[in-house]
Amino acid sequence: MKQSVLILLFANCFLGDAANSDELTCLTESERDAAALYANLQQEAFDALDRRAKAYEQLKTPDQIRDYQKKMRAFFIEQLGGLPDRTALNARTVKTIKADGYRIENVIFESQPNHHITANLYLPDGDDPVPGVVVSSGHSRTGKTADYNQRFGIMMAKHGMAALCFDPIGQGERSQILNPNGKPQFNSTTTEHFLVGVGSILIGRNTARYRVWDAMRSIDYLASRREIDSDRIGFTGCSGGGTLTSYVMALDDRVTCAAPACYLTTFRRLIETIGPQDAEQNIYGQLAFGLDQPDYVLMRAPRPTLYSATTSDFFDIQGTWDNYRQAKRIYARLGYPERVDLVEVEGNHGVQPRNLAAIGQWMKRWLLESDDSIPIPQLITRPASELICTESGQVLNFPNERSVFDLNAEHEDRLRKHRIERWKVTPEDELRNEIRKLLSVRPQSERKPPKFKDLGRVKRDEYHIDKLVLKTDSNGTLPALTYHPPSPVDEAYLYLHDDGKLGDSEIDGPIERLMQDGFAVVGVDLRGQGETSSGRKDPLLSDWKTYYLGYLLGKPLVGMRVEDTLAAADFVAYYQKKRNDPREVHLVGVGQAGIVALHAAALHPELFASVTLRDTPRDWASIVRQKIPAGQLDSTVHSALELYDLPDLVRLAGEDKVRFED
Repeated sequence: MKQSVLILLFANCFLGDAANSDELTCLTESERDAAALYANLQQEAFDALDRRAKAYEQLKTPDQIRDYQKKMRAFFIEQLGGLPDRTALNARTVKTIKADGYRIENVIFESQPNHHITANLYLPDGDDPVPGVVVSSGHSRTGKTADYNQRFGIMMAKHGMAALCFDPIGQGERSQILNPNGKPQFNSTTTEHFLVGVGSILIGRNTARYRVWDAMRSIDYLASRREIDSDRIGFTGCSGGGTLTSYVMALDDRVTCAAPACYLTTFRRLIETIGPQDAEQNIYGQLAFGLDQPDYVLMRAPRPTLYSATTSDFFDIQGTWDNYRQAKRIYARLGYPERVDLVEVEGNHGVQPRNLAAIGQWMKRWLLESDDSIPIPQLITRPASELICTESGQVLNFPNERSVFDLNAEHEDRLRKHRIERWKVTPEDELRNEIRKLLSVRPQSERKPPKFKDLGRVKRDEYHIDKLVLKTDSNGTLPALTYHPPSPVDEAYLYLHDDGKLGDSEIDGPIERLMQDGFAVVGVDLRGQGETSSGRKDPLLSDWKTYYLGYLLGKPLVGMRVEDTLAAADFVAYYQKKRNDPREVHLVGVGQAGIVALHAAALHPELFASVTLRDTPRDWASIVRQKIPAGQLDSTVHSALELYDLPDLVRLAGEDKVRFED
């Protein structure tokens, strides 16, 4: 029934200087800094790291340390999504290159069936079995053939050790996204890793799962060679390869000695400086659980470990030394302080010549029982073309090759069958509660109505806009605009958009058309949008640093925004209304914000008279199968597809209420 009740909505707003201004900003600069989602997540991260520091200080005895190691390892593997079964390597050597005192074999083997790894095996001359060192590449497009990776291999071979330099997914001959010409779609390897992460997250995995398993299968390959002594295995790598070294040395007891280079710092210093990094460098919920970067070393104590660092690395050197000191204390408590060391060399990010020599000497010490010093090496690398293993340059051109996207899709097929059966027999309220917990959304009984502050009015020819700020009880600051027609009805729209409160507010746009029908419309900046955003936005990955900071804390961005939506809906429904007589609220979600809207409606269908979703994905299962799921990252929820998909939310919200528009 049309009434003029909403003429009063926000009628108390201050009508000052803003009345003649088109400025629709709600927060001052200092208020924006305080309200920025990234800044608030930073503080939560620091609080979690403080709790972890207290737990570390309780590690006094070998038994306590061993229990800690077991707990951290179990958590780590679970958050990766578990590890696959070991299958046949089906290894073959496709080319052999004779060099001075060693040879290089170009080899191909399977990490999983029809999922191939390309690698170069550097073998010193001689007949006796030698130690083997796995070299994990950093984020170089050329992968194993990059000069610094070749130098790792040559260094080991010249000092009596074998080395296996392999291509990670998204690099070298293992790009997972090819253009129509069969070449890599992206020059940036981290872009591929991020895009792999979108589907992986939805099925409860992580890009790191595939990289860790490839590394473990690389150890398997070394161990399968008669030339290698499988009891003497080393692992090293720089940058992204330092990340993988850190993970594998923590999880695989076969790694006798390790030397992660240009990676290890502390999460506190990382978050204080450059922020979260590539997809595989963030494990879901690890900060909330208490897993910091020093724990990658603590998990393997007292096995020999060398930190290789550079003074001017963008991975903060102060954090590296803090990391090292934590490890040194634990190694000392276990009786082996000499088994962990740190070398710092002047220079920027990357393995400087003296770093390389130190890593080589470390491997000789623990794998060859020789402590002879190694001079700064002069090593001549080869053209990349000599080290390529495939005819086309990409394994994805092999017949029946399975990409990571294929592997994720196969797992989603299994999850879907389980979901269907579970949704047949499980009460809807129970499902709602499980979804709520997965999102970290509090029960309604624990949430309080938001408070609001009036900021002024902006007049248009046919309507006016009131500015306000909603303050939620979870410390959320939500700038909002209320668009008022001259004679509003007693129903209102809550409008969510990827561009925040200004989305779709153009002349004769969707919001103006709703006002022409007599509806007041409330547009809001959900946390991390508009005035509370970091200002960073990648067209493929949105604000991935903010997303991954929440991910490290086990806080899905969708869940935070669902709470924001429920708070805003409460405000619209009950402003100047009795609690037993709310006005009808219609919910609109545009783009990825539609996923937030759908979750809010599914958890609390009683709050919304209708739900309109525009340009919003219909399901997550198809996104898992997309090679380039652009713009999807910040609306993913870790392991969601183990429990539900978006059509299930439509069922909970009410199929008669929900309408999709494209």
